Amino acid sequence: MSSAMAPLGRPKDRRPINVLWMTSGLGCDGDSLAMTAATSPSVEDLLRGCLPGMPPLILYNPVLAYENGEEFMRAWYEAAAGRLDPFILVLEGSVPNEDINGEGHWAGFGTDLDTGQPITTNAWLDQLAPKAAAVMALGTCAAYGGIPAMRNNPTGAMGLRDYLGWEWVSRLGIPIVNLPGCPVQPDNITETLLCLVLHLARMGPMPELDGQGRPRRIFDRTVHEICNRAGLAEHGQFSHGHGEGQCLVKLGCKGPVVKCNVPIRGWSNGVGGCPNVGGICMACTMPGFPDKYMPFMEPDITAKMYSRTARLARGPLVKYMRERRIRHTFDVEPSWRRRGSELTSGYRPL
Repeated sequence: MSSAMAPLGRPKDRRPINVLWMTSGLGCDGDSLAMTAATSPSVEDLLRGCLPGMPPLILYNPVLAYENGEEFMRAWYEAAAGRLDPFILVLEGSVPNEDINGEGHWAGFGTDLDTGQPITTNAWLDQLAPKAAAVMALGTCAAYGGIPAMRNNPTGAMGLRDYLGWEWVSRLGIPIVNLPGCPVQPDNITETLLCLVLHLARMGPMPELDGQGRPRRIFDRTVHEICNRAGLAEHGQFSHGHGEGQCLVKLGCKGPVVKCNVPIRGWSNGVGGCPNVGGICMACTMPGFPDKYMPFMEPDITAKMYSRTARLARGPLVKYMRERRIRHTFDVEPSWRRRGSELTSGYRPL
């Protein structure tokens, strides 16, 4: 048995699994808010146990919690002391470089009970990551640094894997799970949390991750592959202005090079999502976002070449051949389906 499949206890462990969700990275709490729009499964499904036999899930999230102050922080102190087990550690927001913070700190969460001083996000990560059963970097900021890590930023911001190390694994041998998005698509959040909970309870496999630590099931295809406008691009039909309803590559859409499932999954309950409502893909799920994709509203040189080639050569040729085949083969009923004095379907009695 590999270390990633090591059990927490007996088969189908029913101990509650805690989720310690830190929103104290350099971020905007957008992923916490996005999760409230999830429907498959919803947050309520997770907390109530949407699958028979799944272990109870206890969520500690500062944005959604009723508790505050020391009452809320109690779970974090317990986890740091090794008395909260098992738990999944979730980071939302990028990790600052506290080695260059001068006389202050960039980001903190709660206070040290002995000194009364703020506890930095980095200090929590150093204490909790080694004790966690699994660790998730939620959102592009946590996964890769995102907007706070743009060129010329003063904080030295980075993604969680950059901070802990790209070869880092939890005490159960599970790599950091990167779930990028700005914010993350709601169902992607709850689905991945559910998969991790079921895996820790020995009720399901560990989600397969790609080279960037993303779940392959979610991020294995490009936006262009699953966009409902992809067929228009194949025929060389590109929008020159918003609202024309054709492929958006010439308006700056980065879909051909971006890994994201929003076009096929929608945003909430299967509805919405950037290209589905006429917006371009800005590449917010990618490691180089936003620097490598600016300016957002202008196509890069490869997109221009692609659109020109499709429009002038491949598109018209494919369209002509396909329409010809449709007209002469697929848009025609079989010859025997017509009135006549003889049976011409090829039927022969035994």
